[in-house]
This record gives sequence, structure tokens and C-alpha cells, in this order.
Amino acid sequence: MSDENATPDDADLSRRKFLTVATAATGAVGAAFTLVPFIASWKPSERARALGAPLEIDVSKLEPGQMITKSWRKQPIYVVRRTPESLAKLGGHDGNLKDPKSEASDQPAYAKNDMRSLKPEVLVLYAACTHLGCLPKQFFTVADPAMGADWPGGFFCPCHGSRFDLAGRVFNGSPASANLRVPPHKFESDTMLVIGVDATQGAA
Repeated sequence: MSDENATPDDADLSRRKFLTVATAATGAVGAAFTLVPFIASWKPSERARALGAPLEIDVSKLEPGQMITKSWRKQPIYVVRRTPESLAKLGGHDGNLKDPKSEASDQPAYAKNDMRSLKPEVLVLYAACTHLGCLPKQFFTVADPAMGADWPGGFFCPCHGSRFDLAGRVFNGSPASANLRVPPHKFESDTMLVIGVDATQGAA
């Protein structure tokens, strides 16, 4: 049918079809633009991935008797280089501990030993008291006057008085019922500690 024979009704019908197609196309484009950020939101952000990434620490810079505090997955972590003297003291007070063999405490299987560590001199702990989550303070000096003549060195929680030795094991009489927790970790080399990667099972 030629344009000369087109009626007003035909023109209206053509106009309506055009508007319908145009509206549908515009809606589809708008929906696509809306879905792109929505779908992108399902992917973890760079910051989220970084928060869960393993943490590398060069322990060669850590002097005997020194402790550093790092953050992994928004949790503070203590890394301590124990002295030969403090290591020698660890076996002498098991009778004063609630869980000397760490049977009821949280640590990877490879850290369930007398030192609670992969390397005897390097202790790695979550820096949160197992009572109510306060940060225990370091009292590493043997027989520290503030802690008593029989003090072997360790941690004291200022919130409610829990005491832990230099393996993170809790003393009798402390409000905390369990030893300080040990995070997953391994050594990439003699000096490179990696927190967040299990020594036997890969990334945590």
C-alpha cells in the first residue's frame, strides 16, 4: 500500500509501533546499565581481597625478646621472638596451667606442641584474650617485679587479670578458660613468616 492511500489510522498505528519499539529498546539499555554495577557488586572488591590476603613478615628484623603487632583480616596478631632463657622456662610450670598440652585450645595441629609454634623461637598468636577479647600486655622479663618472683615471662590481660606464659598458655586462677589462639601460618624461608597460609593445607 502506497503512502498516498494511507489513512490516519494507519499513521497512528505506525507511530504506536515505533514508540513501542523505541520504549522497549530504551528500557533494555537502561536495564543493562543497571545490571552491570549490580553484577559487579557480587565480586569481592580489591580491599576485601586484600583483607583476606596472607600477611608476610620478615622475622630476621625481630630481636630476641621483641614483639611486633600486625593486622590480618582485621585481627591483631602478636609475633614474638623468644629468648633462649624464656624457652628454657616453658617446661617448668605445667602444673600451674589450665591446659598445658593445649588439648582444649585453638591452634593448628602443627602448633600443638610444647612451644605452640613451628619454630621454637618464633611465637605467633591472635592478640585477643580468650576471656572477653581484650589485648594482653607483654611482660616478658622473667621474675618481673610486677608479676612475682616465679613469673616465667608472658602476657597479662589488664581487663580482668588473665595471665598467659610465653607459649600463650593460660595460668590457673585466670578468668580466661583457654590458651591464646594460634593463627594459620607457615615459613616460606628461614626468615619469611606468612600468616594466613596453613603450613600443611594451603591458604586459609
